[in-house]
Amino acid sequence: MLRGCERALSEAYDTALLDLDGVVYAGGEAVPHAVDALSRARAGGMRLAYVTNNAARTPRTVADHLTRLGVPAAPDEVITSAQAVARLIAEQVPSGARVLCVGGEGLRVALEERGLRPVESADDGPAAVVQGYGGPELAWGRLAEAALAVGRGVPWFASNTDLTIPSGRGIAPGNGAAVEVVRIATRWMRPAPEPRVAGKPLPPMHRETVLRTGARRPLVVGDRLDTDIEGAHAGGVDALLVLTGVTDAAQLLAAEPRHRPAYVAADLRGLHDPQPSVVRDEDGFRCGGWTAREAGGALLLDGEGEPVDGLRALCGAAWAAGGDVGCTADPAKALARLGL
Repeated sequence: MLRGCERALSEAYDTALLDLDGVVYAGGEAVPHAVDALSRARAGGMRLAYVTNNAARTPRTVADHLTRLGVPAAPDEVITSAQAVARLIAEQVPSGARVLCVGGEGLRVALEERGLRPVESADDGPAAVVQGYGGPELAWGRLAEAALAVGRGVPWFASNTDLTIPSGRGIAPGNGAAVEVVRIATRWMRPAPEPRVAGKPLPPMHRETVLRTGARRPLVVGDRLDTDIEGAHAGGVDALLVLTGVTDAAQLLAAEPRHRPAYVAADLRGLHDPQPSVVRDEDGFRCGGWTAREAGGALLLDGEGEPVDGLRALCGAAWAAGGDVGCTADPAKALARLGL
């Protein structure tokens, strides 16, 4: 079940651990309502930390970008998967070791901060290979160098394995797609190599976030079930899913338990609203003015009210029907009624 909260989430939790792509901005522009919602949260005393699997940019660059969008941020409020993977590598190789870096400036800077030496060729004697999102300008030859080094047995790391990333023009390939290129190029090896991954939803990213924020009552805020929400479950913290990025309502309804958030909202304005409870009775699952149930292989919805309350009721019905494996009931008519 989704959880209820009688107070605004910005009052119930001390720190928002915010994903960036698809939550705060997309394609370099602010997501609608994000600037005002975050400014209001900060003014009300909630700490803001920006936790991203995107390893391309440095924390300072991200903070400057946020500030230009109208959300003042300091570099130490930004936590990236580049920082998490750099710490992971530094714990495995000697100080000053060479690391074949296939990614952007953010990854190179994170390695240097850990006393490691980024290099660009498999012939430079790297002690490790690391891949991080490098943006659309990442050259094919960089992937070839990574594949050559991994094929020679060099330990392989990845900042994250997100297959896609939201942009202002739609969904684009993420770092996970580049990791798959190296995986395919080295599948002749036995056993086939696998990278050690640091980013959400895995423990190294959660550890990095805890070390850098010191949050006591954190709330993860994200748009992806398989990174943000699963990462919150892995870290034992609550999560708010916003529907401004990758995940749509149908995917939320079909989510298995590890991908189910505590709360859901249309966008970041949900930080300032109490979260109504979903109540189960003989008619189904109620939230606001809506009642939802599963019958005949479909999700059914009756009533009226706020669309997000209808979605919450549908989550109750879908998750109860799906159990531990996820719901397969057809939600199309119910979601069409909500305009979702």
